[in-house]
Amino acid sequence: MNSYDLIIVGGGTAGCACAYTAGKYGLKVLLIEQNSFLGGSMTSSLVIPCMKTSDNSINNDFFNKLYQELYEVNGAITYSDGNKGWFNPELLKIVLDKMMQEVHVDILFESNIEKIEEKLSSYIVTICNHNNIVANKSLLSCIETKLIVDATGDAKICKMLNCEILENENKSQPVNLRFIMSGINISQFSDWLMDFDKNRDVTTSCIVNNNTMLSTAYTWDTDKDWALRPIFKQGIADGVITEEDSNYFQLFSVAGTGDSIAFNCPRILDNSLSGTEAYIKGRASILRLSQFCKKYFPGFENAYISSIANTLGVRVSTRVKCRYIYTKDDLISGKKFKNPVVISNYPIDIHSKDKNESVLQTTMQEYQLPVESLIVKDNLYVIGRCISADFEAQAALRIIPSCFSMGEGLAKYLAKNVFK
Repeated sequence: MNSYDLIIVGGGTAGCACAYTAGKYGLKVLLIEQNSFLGGSMTSSLVIPCMKTSDNSINNDFFNKLYQELYEVNGAITYSDGNKGWFNPELLKIVLDKMMQEVHVDILFESNIEKIEEKLSSYIVTICNHNNIVANKSLLSCIETKLIVDATGDAKICKMLNCEILENENKSQPVNLRFIMSGINISQFSDWLMDFDKNRDVTTSCIVNNNTMLSTAYTWDTDKDWALRPIFKQGIADGVITEEDSNYFQLFSVAGTGDSIAFNCPRILDNSLSGTEAYIKGRASILRLSQFCKKYFPGFENAYISSIANTLGVRVSTRVKCRYIYTKDDLISGKKFKNPVVISNYPIDIHSKDKNESVLQTTMQEYQLPVESLIVKDNLYVIGRCISADFEAQAALRIIPSCFSMGEGLAKYLAKNVFK
């Protein structure tokens, strides 16, 4: 029977950081990922760049290593605000493979756990490979592991094990479906944009490695003065986009390219839609938004859709009850803990389907997330957006750098306290 110190289910941001760090500490690790590549939201959902967090952040060795590896293959930049999280999603897939191999992490792509049998001091798991192309078929059955880390984002493993789930109080955030456009004359677009919008809290641009990098945003909220508002109003009046298409619009240049821009939109407002319906609606909106950009933005005349996310961008999902439930009050007060795994100052960021109802709490002191919010029980742990936190606290902790820190911090905790 194959055996591991730990199995990590989910090769997204938190799962990769946990697997790599555990491998560095010499633990025998199996990383199971349902897609054919690692990176989760950053690669599958095109959630780029990473948001900037506190300069005093902890457990960021994995983040720094990832940045350095990507930088060496022209897949990462440091933006003018000091944010090193501007990554290229395609190169990220390659670099993550390389990093896992360096620390001897075993990976199973296109796989899920089909069955879990809990023993006194271990788990016996059976794995299903979607395409049945794993060379070592014996690896797919009767695998024993001392512990499991649920990094699925939706608490899939914890649900299988009938763990207690936190009440969501009917609170939710809209999902989105991101995309990338290429063939853009970014220098021309930047010149026009920087002249058109003088608000440097919204629109910025800089030159990195001889390429123009930029960012801008617009929402349909009427309590904010957006420079792009008249252009969106014109697009709606002309029938190029719908009003719902304009509810949220944000874009960033893509590292390692000279002509591509990633869009943090469309935001899909109807939470009652099935996943299938959300994808269909999102892709239709993407086509309209691309036509809008080509018609109204200088530099987009020859642009085209070059990538659409494989998965929806999910901001909040099922959260698991752990030894400690982290709350908004903990976050706001900056409560200190004996074993923090995250230190951040990223604000509570809640997207709403309604105008003027989104929340971005811009002034935040540093706060800490304790490892106890990741411990379901002695041999079961959870990392990523399904951690033990209330709705508001999770809305601050869900960003990629914090998920990296959770994964790395948990691996260090396990190496020093469980596998010592």
